[in-house]
Amino acid sequence: MSYRWRIERLIAWSLFTLAGCLPWPVANADADAMDTLQVHGFLSQAWLVSDDNDFFGPSSENDGSFQYTEIGLNVSLRPLRDVLVSAQVLSRRAGDDDASPRLDHGIVDYQAFSNARRRLGIQLGRFKNPFGFYNQTRDVAFTRPSILLPQSIYFERTRSLALAADGVSVYDEEYLADGTLRLQIGIGDPQAGDDLDETLGLGEQAGSFDGRTSYIGQILYEDGEGHWTAALSAADVTARYQDSAGPIGDGRFHFQPWILSWQYNQEHWSLTTEFALRRIALDDFTNPRLNDVSLGQSWYVQYTRRFADEWQWLLRYDSLANDRNDRDGSQYEADGLGPAYSRYARDVTTGLQWRIHPRVLLAAEWHNIEGTGWLPVADAEDTEKYWNLLLFQASFRF
Repeated sequence: MSYRWRIERLIAWSLFTLAGCLPWPVANADADAMDTLQVHGFLSQAWLVSDDNDFFGPSSENDGSFQYTEIGLNVSLRPLRDVLVSAQVLSRRAGDDDASPRLDHGIVDYQAFSNARRRLGIQLGRFKNPFGFYNQTRDVAFTRPSILLPQSIYFERTRSLALAADGVSVYDEEYLADGTLRLQIGIGDPQAGDDLDETLGLGEQAGSFDGRTSYIGQILYEDGEGHWTAALSAADVTARYQDSAGPIGDGRFHFQPWILSWQYNQEHWSLTTEFALRRIALDDFTNPRLNDVSLGQSWYVQYTRRFADEWQWLLRYDSLANDRNDRDGSQYEADGLGPAYSRYARDVTTGLQWRIHPRVLLAAEWHNIEGTGWLPVADAEDTEKYWNLLLFQASFRF
């Protein structure tokens, strides 16, 4: 059992212990609280096949790759009417990732005020970041419109940074005459995993990034009839690199994304689009070649069609440029830093989902891709500019 898993299990256990120490309002509160206990879980297994570039394991080899598995178990309990304790443990394998179980989220949620017009509360612990439409539930296949979310917004190559933070989150819901306005603001330390080191080219160095106090917020509006939803997400994320004795020294990573999200819904179809600007800065490193500032740009347009109750078809165009001032990567290649197509990606996706049972989901999708801008670093060797990716996934939940 890894040190990280022991620490995360301790966090989850501490949350439930805290809930157990809260004062009970009535003598039979134990029985009432246990009536609110809920336990759920999910399991997803995918098979990936690509013609050239690998994704999540040796997908370009003859048998493809089965190295994409998601297993989750979540539990929630209300020890008091206004207090919710919830946690989820996740085991995820995506290529050569370590699939050791980890604490995905674990919070004590206190609803300080609630009536017909407003709901106001605070969350303490490891909270999921309110980032775009899908980030807070991105690992549950039943909540995704496709097997892979749009990679221009929901990166797999640096997913740990976006997932969750350890700290405090405040939320407010205003029930207006013509819709609902939701606001969430969080302060905490982000999860800066090994994927960040590798993506920034520091995976072979002795040091590593550690999350520092960061901020994230989202404001979302949904009209009263549920036809359209709009959201604005923003964050100011900081991580420190510790390598005092090494050749590159200590340094800082600073990430400032802005995401504008919009969705329009009708009974049988939905249209969704998100646009993001991402400022990334590296500074304070002893080696000046590492200090850099770039502004990335991402967007996608997605159409989903629901038919025959259990079926959904998806069509999506997804665009990523790692540097807005060098969209096609030509200057990057001219500087001898790598192929131009490694700096962008353009992805046309179509897919089907079939809910054969409320607890069983089968999905298939095909990606036609130009560029490798979002390819995880572990899969980004000996790549080709144009490639295709085919995925099949079976998911179960309880």
